[in-house]
Amino acid sequence: MNATANTIDAPSATTDVGALADQLTTGNRVALARGITLIESRKPEHKAEGRQLLELLSGFAGRSHRIGITGVPGAGKSTLIDRLGRILTAGGSRVAVLAVDPSSSRSGGAILGDKTRMADLAADPNAFIRPSPSSGTLGGVARTTRETILLCEAAGYDIVLVETVGIGQSEIAVAAMVDFFLVLMLAGGGDELQGIKKGVVELADMIAITKADGANEGPVRTAAADYTSALRILTPADASWKPPVIAVSALEGRGLQELWDNVRSHRAALEAKGEFEAKRRQQDVRWMHAMIEDRVREMFFTNEAAAAKIAGLEQAVRMKKMPPSVAADEAAGFIFGNT
Repeated sequence: MNATANTIDAPSATTDVGALADQLTTGNRVALARGITLIESRKPEHKAEGRQLLELLSGFAGRSHRIGITGVPGAGKSTLIDRLGRILTAGGSRVAVLAVDPSSSRSGGAILGDKTRMADLAADPNAFIRPSPSSGTLGGVARTTRETILLCEAAGYDIVLVETVGIGQSEIAVAAMVDFFLVLMLAGGGDELQGIKKGVVELADMIAITKADGANEGPVRTAAADYTSALRILTPADASWKPPVIAVSALEGRGLQELWDNVRSHRAALEAKGEFEAKRRQQDVRWMHAMIEDRVREMFFTNEAAAAKIAGLEQAVRMKKMPPSVAADEAAGFIFGNT
């Protein structure tokens, strides 16, 4: 069976959630794909079943090492993940890759191309790749990425790699749900200063300068020195860890073992100080707040009376009869009973 998730196994209108949970915890990839499809669904009946599934599997939370990977376009994220993933599975790990794709703001469609970009890893029986459309979520991070991590952990995947689209705010969201945040950068393309301006460097637990092969090796060394200097004046994300800068070549396989050794060293350093679990507990609280915002927004815009009120307010704003800020206050007051 191909390791890439196939979403044709959509949940039915009457999913046996208990049976699905049992199948999923045996490592059944089809059950895992169905479970993810269930929690991604926006249908009311599926949402209730999805919450039930998450409750049944909540005891499995935290059983994986979660790594976020981002980088500028062309940095070679998918190539690096494909090569690194195969190294990890060869070492006995089970690897899940959650590749969050950009969705069209007009059609809602997504370019789910990671199945072809990670062809070798997709054929690995110890790997699971799930391309997931962001569905308009702020920053490009799928609405249910955090829950998908839990399902992968319940299915026995001990390493979860979350690839972001690399478009700004997605990095902040992913950094808040993983144990280690890896930033990939290119050398010689002006991306060094751009990356610093975005603030991505401040989120990084490690920076890897990619494509360190052939004639590019010199520029990579220069870029690595520049980033090392920049990191000295930044406050690291974790007090017990100084983010390293390394050079890697996914094409030639160089630097990938050093990369993974640093990921493991980071976890060991945080665990020694008791910071690893504290970080995860704080992430859970932040995720709760994010989900509250998501639920409130959903309830707001699906309330028929509120929808009618908002339509009138939109017209008033469009006709310049009311400032947007006043209209927003009036809408909020209407739905929450303050007016």
